[in-house]
Amino acid sequence: MKKWSPFSTMPEQYIGLKGIINKQVEVAQPVLTEEQMEQINFTLIEALHTNKQVYLTYYKQGQCITETGFIQFVDSLGDLFIFIDDVFELKNKMRLSELIDVRLA
Repeated sequence: MKKWSPFSTMPEQYIGLKGIINKQVEVAQPVLTEEQMEQINFTLIEALHTNKQVYLTYYKQGQCITETGFIQFVDSLGDLFIFIDDVFELKNKMRLSELIDVRLA
């Protein structure tokens, strides 16, 4: 018997509370201007051709996430690009519309 776990009999309550907390932390996806989109495009092309490391900030499920890595492929007509992250060296396919900011490292 666990002495100090009076609420452990209701795991659904923890799941519900976690969902409420996550909803409070969510932010709306920022709307980019034409100038910002052009700057992102130029930075992506430069990083692709020079194989420089970049800081990517993208929007996913109500959060703005920043990662570092390398751009492998950009398809502007298909609205996607392939990004290899620096930590696990995994290939990530992302949509260009999810990007918020791209900076060279």
